[in-house]
This record gives sequence, C-alpha cells and structure tokens, in this order.
Amino acid sequence: MPDTVATGTPKDSTEPSKPAVSAERRIAFARLRDLALIPPIIVIAIVGQLVNSVFLQTDNIINVLQTMSEIAVLVLAETMVLIVKKMDLSLESTMGLAPGVAAWLTVPTGTGHGLGLLPGGWAVPVTLAVGLAIGAVNALFIINFGLNGFIVTLGMLIVLRGILTGISGGQTFFHLPGSMLYLGTTEWLGMPASVWVCLILFAIGIVVLGFTSFGRSLYAIGGNVDAAKAAGIRTDRVLWTVMTVAGGLAALSGLMLSGRLASVASAQGNGYIFTVFAAAVIGGISLNGGKGSMFGAFTGILLLYLIQNVLTLGGVPAQWIGALNGGIILIALALSRVTGGKIQE
Repeated sequence: MPDTVATGTPKDSTEPSKPAVSAERRIAFARLRDLALIPPIIVIAIVGQLVNSVFLQTDNIINVLQTMSEIAVLVLAETMVLIVKKMDLSLESTMGLAPGVAAWLTVPTGTGHGLGLLPGGWAVPVTLAVGLAIGAVNALFIINFGLNGFIVTLGMLIVLRGILTGISGGQTFFHLPGSMLYLGTTEWLGMPASVWVCLILFAIGIVVLGFTSFGRSLYAIGGNVDAAKAAGIRTDRVLWTVMTVAGGLAALSGLMLSGRLASVASAQGNGYIFTVFAAAVIGGISLNGGKGSMFGAFTGILLLYLIQNVLTLGGVPAQWIGALNGGIILIALALSRVTGGKIQE
C-alpha cells in the first residue's frame, strides 16, 4: 500500500526532501547577498550627482577607479585569507616594503636615495619576489609552527614597517625606473592599466572561487578544517598557497601605487588595512571563514570609495572619512545579524 498523507492523497515520491530545499534556499540567499550592495551603489551615484555634477563625469569615475584599484587588490588578497579563516595584517606593510626594496636596489645612487645595484628592469621581479617571500614566511609561522595569525602578521607588519624606514632613512624613493611606473602611468583602451589589472584579477578570483575545486577547498577549509582534511583536501598546501599569493598581490598593489605616485614613501601603505577590512566586512566576507565572495568584496571597496568621493566633492573634511569607515563596519555587522546571515560574529 502506498504511503499517504493526511488527506489520503498518495505521497509524491519525487517531492524534494526538506534538507535539499533548505540547501537550495541557502544558495539562493547567498547569491542575493552578493548583489546586496548594488542598490546602495546606485543610490550613492544618484546622491553624488546631486551633490556635484562632476561626480558622474568620465574623468572623475576613472580617477575613483584608479585610486580604488590599488587598495582593491589588497582587498582581494585579504578576502582569500579570510575565507580560509586566517588573517593577514601585514599586507599593508608588504605594499610598502616590496616596492621599497625594489627602488632601493634599482634607483641610482645620489639621485633618489637608492643603491643602484640592479638595472631598472629588475624592479618588478624584485617587488613580486619580496611580496611572495613575505607571504611564505607568514605561512611558515602560522601553518607549520601553529602560531596565531593575528599576532604573527601584526608582528610582521611592525617588522616590515621598520625595515622600510631603515632602508629609506625615513625618506621617499624617487626617480623610479620606468618598469615601476608602467602600471600607474600607462593607459589601455582609454583607462589606466592599473584599473584593468584590478578588474582582471577580480574576474580571475570570481572564477577560481566559484567554479574550481581549489576555490571550493578554500570554503571547505574555512568552514571546518578537520572535515576538509577528512575529505582529502591537502589543507596545508592550500593554506600555503593562499598566504603566499596574498603577499604577492600586496606587492603588486604597492607597485601600482608607486607607479601612480612616481615614488615610494617610507610610510607607504600605513593604515590601509583598516579600509581593507571595512570593505571586506561590508562586502559580506566572514571573519569566521568559509563565507563570502570576490564579487561582494569588490562591491564593498567600490561602495567605500564612491562614498569617499561624494564626501570630498561635497567639501567634507578628509578626517571624517575614517570615522565613516568604522561606522559602516558597525552598520554592516548589525544588518548581517538582523538579516540572519550571521556572517560576522
């Protein structure tokens, strides 16, 4: 006799189970969450145009995107680290030290505080190598030695900042080689090369996290590292890759900034990590690991920079922008709790 429900109607064997329906709803909710910042971005664009007619002009938008692109690459790097339930505070110092070492070694003696030991063509490889090396050292302490990521990268931040101050003598490197200026001064199809690089990197990040086994392993590790190990994921190898690549991305970010400014200051990158975390939080990245997306992170940093631009065009003092970023983080936390997502706990 077939199973029947209370009305006597035969039970449909094809009806999806409750867990399956629940999973589908969670996936749909996650996709909607990725688009959650699109309406605020549209609202800010409208408000910005009302505040100052310059806001939507092409030159202003390109300026916002170029300025944003440098720190957006840092956001991309931190997003990967947060998804695997780690933390890297040293990215801001890597952004300064990596191009700083390159400038120190390639800028001719007596013209821009450099040593002139290497030809200018070595500047980019040196910058990226320093960033990758810093990421690898972080991975060694955090993964192999099992030390707390927050403490390790905080210590690394202080060490790197001290090294940059030491090699620069507290001064600014200038007369940089052409290879270091390229990303900050060259245009591709009418837009700065740094903007295109940023967009390409985020496109790659979206594909990797959303459509590859490596991306799925990041979410699995961030959700439950023991379960990920049990599933056959080589967690240490994945974590090493994430931390090392994050260091390389931070170095690339510093190269983009140095190219635009045509210099490397002894304080380059200082304080950037606060904006990075603000963008990640409002973009839906979980500080507890395993949740969030590259698209959400990108809309997070875009929203922050559009707001900053509106405030600047409106004549609001720059000192208030930091307070605004902190306020946005608190609001994002509250909204996340109210909507039941519980991304940030």
